[in-house]
Amino acid sequence: MPKQQILSPRLPKPSGHFSHATVIEARGRLVFISGMVSKNAQGNIVGIGDVEAQTRQVCENLKAAIEEAGGALDDICRVDVYVRNMEHFDAIHKVRRQYFAAPGPASTMVEVNKMTSPEYLIEINAIAVLP
Repeated sequence: MPKQQILSPRLPKPSGHFSHATVIEARGRLVFISGMVSKNAQGNIVGIGDVEAQTRQVCENLKAAIEEAGGALDDICRVDVYVRNMEHFDAIHKVRRQYFAAPGPASTMVEVNKMTSPEYLIEINAIAVLP
């Protein structure tokens, strides 16, 4: 069973590219991806001061991790997003739409005061179910 978005007339339409809830058949392997930041494979921070560039690198890192586990971005059913500035919401979701096909994963986004480097603007962790 592929990932399905749960819709309810008792819930508002999502304000970004995410699902309020998703359901997926749980047979298979669970993959837990740690918080990914905008470091590339060489260990350099990509997109200092540019939330879209950082979000793109974070999504590339998520993609690399899930593909190495034998899956694809479509297998990700939940993400937690930590941002330094909630006003970047629209820019972040603009990039997320390029990586996550509908239905988007269930998602929580929170603004945080500090991350492990002052240059990081975003960090995303994820949970996936692989067939």
